[in-house]
Amino acid sequence: MTQSIEQEDRPALKVRPAALTDANAIADIYNEAILTTTATFDCEPKTVAERITWLKAHDGAFPVLVAELEGKVVGFAALTRWSDRSAYDATAESALYVHSTRQGMGIGRRLKTAIIGEAKRLGFHCLIARVTEGSSASLHLNQQAGFVHVGTMKEVGEKFGRRLDVHILQKILD
Repeated sequence: MTQSIEQEDRPALKVRPAALTDANAIADIYNEAILTTTATFDCEPKTVAERITWLKAHDGAFPVLVAELEGKVVGFAALTRWSDRSAYDATAESALYVHSTRQGMGIGRRLKTAIIGEAKRLGFHCLIARVTEGSSASLHLNQQAGFVHVGTMKEVGEKFGRRLDVHILQKILD
């Protein structure tokens, strides 16, 4: 699965399955989010070795896609097992991260569309997205992709000295 489209004033963006060689770029993008945003509740940066282990754990049933611009990985999206209980096997969590210097260019939208397509291809019934309060761009992106707000977990995380709510969004694929 590889997508590429040219836009008149922008270079081609390619969305493709992640490879182990993408671990360094994925670590850089994720670590930026860890250190500067509440998009993830991880608080300590991840090593490249940890990202390789994470990539290996995302087998064919739970893919990771990367967005590549001018030969450089600028974002990634992943499907992750929602629960280890078998009754949830048709549900996955959808997450994506785009490097801050590349946000607002439609990369997140392309990644979200592509990971939803992968979820459909793999036979998932339901996708979940968790969005921290104050992440209006992420909330908007998920809603534009057809995710519906189904609840808010109040003050479930603490980061940067603040207790934060997390919105749960859901998309039924069938």
